[in-house]
Amino acid sequence: MIIGGFQKVSLIDFPGKISSIIFTKGCLFRCAYCHNPELVLYEDKSGIDEKLVFDYLEKRAGFIEGVCITGGEPTLHKDLPELIKKIKNLGYLVKLDTNGVTPEMVSYLIENQLVDYIAMDIKNTWEKYDSIANISKEKKHFLDKCKETFSIIQKSKIPHEWRTTILPGIHKEEDFFNMAKCMAPGEKYFIQNINYKKTLRQNLDKTEKLDTKKIKNSISLAFPTLLIDVR
Repeated sequence: MIIGGFQKVSLIDFPGKISSIIFTKGCLFRCAYCHNPELVLYEDKSGIDEKLVFDYLEKRAGFIEGVCITGGEPTLHKDLPELIKKIKNLGYLVKLDTNGVTPEMVSYLIENQLVDYIAMDIKNTWEKYDSIANISKEKKHFLDKCKETFSIIQKSKIPHEWRTTILPGIHKEEDFFNMAKCMAPGEKYFIQNINYKKTLRQNLDKTEKLDTKKIKNSISLAFPTLLIDVR
């Protein structure tokens, strides 16, 4: 496993837990707003020594409660289960961040009780997914994989959340209503603003904005059984 980055302490990435964050490299999507552009490509094989990460986790057991694995897209790595097993052997809870492109891996992790919390990015409505993910024509089947993963997570008993990052000029207010329609009562849905400090596409128009609080309030009224918030 090539670890592209490691954050020792986070108070916000694993709900209710003090966590560390492991960043993996490589992603099949090319979302313009991606705030980890240095992790998108596989070509750069440099990374952080896994031993350094586990040395830290061993020393902080009892203070750090969980480990969040994000990317990039962690589920693209075949050795992800082995990495998680090493983490759980130290007594940590594991949160997975995924875009859903590898349902087989997500299903395996759930069935083998290797994840305790899952956050899946919902890029846009299924009909408009490519407007965000920028999937090439030969990879259109990735959308079906994301739908499958959504269903797998939704049917599981694993605590989870959905989240959408707003891309002004592409997302419309009605898109969030259509995404919320797919969600089940009691599920968490987070709408988060784009962070312009570091993005994959550098020439994004920063003048267009959506009112996230207005969207949240409108969706909450329309779907009162969902737990909706803004980040």
